[in-house]
Amino acid sequence: MHRLLPLLPAVPLLGAGLLVAGGRHVPRPVAEAFACVAAATTAALAIVLLPHSSPPLVEWVGGWFPKGGESVGIVLLGDGVSLGLVALVSLITLAALAYSWHYFDEPPRGHAGTFPALILLFQGGMCGFAIAGDLFNLFVFFELMSVVAYALTGYRIDEARAVQGGVTFGVVNSLGAYFMLMGIALLYARTGELAMAKIGHGLDAAAAHHGPDALALAGFVMVLTGLLVKAAAVPFQFWLPDAHAVAPTPVCMLLSGVMVELGAYGVWRVYGTVFSGPGGVPAADASRALVVLGVLTGAVGSVMCWYQRHIKRLLAFSTIAHTGLFLVGIGVLKAEADDGTALYILGHAGVKAALFACAGILLDRYGSVDELYLHGRARRLRGVGVMFAVGALALAGLPPFGTGLGKAVSEEAVGGPLTVLYVAASALTGAAVLRVAARVFLGLGPRPEEGDGEESDEDETSGADEEPETQKRLNHVPLPMVAVPAVLLAAALVVGAVPGFADMVGHAVEAAGTWGVFSSVHWTATGVLLDLLSTLLAVGLAMVAVTRPGLLGAPGWALPLRRLQSGHVGDYVAWLLVGTALLGALALPGVLG
Repeated sequence: MHRLLPLLPAVPLLGAGLLVAGGRHVPRPVAEAFACVAAATTAALAIVLLPHSSPPLVEWVGGWFPKGGESVGIVLLGDGVSLGLVALVSLITLAALAYSWHYFDEPPRGHAGTFPALILLFQGGMCGFAIAGDLFNLFVFFELMSVVAYALTGYRIDEARAVQGGVTFGVVNSLGAYFMLMGIALLYARTGELAMAKIGHGLDAAAAHHGPDALALAGFVMVLTGLLVKAAAVPFQFWLPDAHAVAPTPVCMLLSGVMVELGAYGVWRVYGTVFSGPGGVPAADASRALVVLGVLTGAVGSVMCWYQRHIKRLLAFSTIAHTGLFLVGIGVLKAEADDGTALYILGHAGVKAALFACAGILLDRYGSVDELYLHGRARRLRGVGVMFAVGALALAGLPPFGTGLGKAVSEEAVGGPLTVLYVAASALTGAAVLRVAARVFLGLGPRPEEGDGEESDEDETSGADEEPETQKRLNHVPLPMVAVPAVLLAAALVVGAVPGFADMVGHAVEAAGTWGVFSSVHWTATGVLLDLLSTLLAVGLAMVAVTRPGLLGAPGWALPLRRLQSGHVGDYVAWLLVGTALLGALALPGVLG
């Protein structure tokens, strides 16, 4: 079965090549259907391999097996976590492709396959990243999915903001990739290896002879900088809201649904495989670095989410907030926290992709994603409004959604004050989305004053003057645009509600992890109570925001925080350097005791 691993990235990459070569000769429906088949085939292949992933499947591509304990070949790793992520990536890609069926205006003759080909390239890069067993090819697939993401973000090249968002995305993520490559070079210089497991053994052997190694710390900081940029952790997060504001909705579904989560997965995989031994970074120092950055990310993302009126930016900051919770779960270095984080990521992927799909419907119907401008305009979209509200409650942790189960398991694992962060971040992000649902789909609260729905000096990104992305040929919402978010929300519900599914995920994570074994993953009374608490807080905050909008207005300290999202790429590069220095300081043994 291990020989099938290369097909996971190869199928979508081959599909993209065939679309580029033959797309000009086939009708648009054929090109879009072919892309869906390629994505579905990859998902099915990953699911078929999952039962055979313990012990992990290992494939040295091209037969370049290690000799004399040394290796130079490309190694692919198929364990429960990596194959599960491939399945998740492929299913969300299939959802994005189905959602975008006839989504854009008719492309120029001969270019029917351009957009689906780019989506398949993106999928191929993400699948390769998930199963890469060596750092160099992790970087290669990292770059492949990044470059395609830049093109997809700026897909509407006739709009200056789309191009600017794509360029900002490209510059910041490329710098993160350069840091990652330099870290890989340092580790290769020390160990002569690129396979992650062998680098870990090499660092341990070097430490046994020479003691602690500052080079290992430098490699850790540089490699994790690249991964944390991809994960949009604070202070590396500035590119994400700008990209989401201009990217087509199907692309946003992929960026927030799976790509950001792959950055968090990369942190988990690289630390656990490369740096967790005696020659790497001590557990206490790595935990301190990841937890501190996770707390900052969760807090900043939640606050910024609350004070947005551009719905796609609001959802992007919600993604940042939940990324912070993922990093905290990874950072405490506990098996049960890893289990909870894996479930949280699965549930979040479905919920967030569904919410972006609903935002795309608003943009299609009304040419705007400004919460104030849309006040009461979407009353007739009752089904969409229900899905938007359900997605908001799922973000807040409502049982039995997968987000609620993952949050509950993680909360009990991290314990103490960190539990407060989980409750507060999920409540605040869920409340922000609920507030939008109440205002836009029900028309609750006072109607905005004349001009409130237009851009102002304080918020130049309100979303009031967006251009519709779709053809707008019909007087009703096309069926795929409604069916896709409904299926995604149902899938998020399955993650938390189907008996045995959570245990299956937990077993896969524990088999691939390094922090011991956690006996079972299930709902507990404490977890349910904490989930209900965050959900009730979200409902209460949303009600206050709608009925008394001035009561929860932006305080003075929030305005400077909002102004940091300047849109200037030079500012974002400066913060990237600050973040790298902060990561190094937090991981340096003894700096903070």
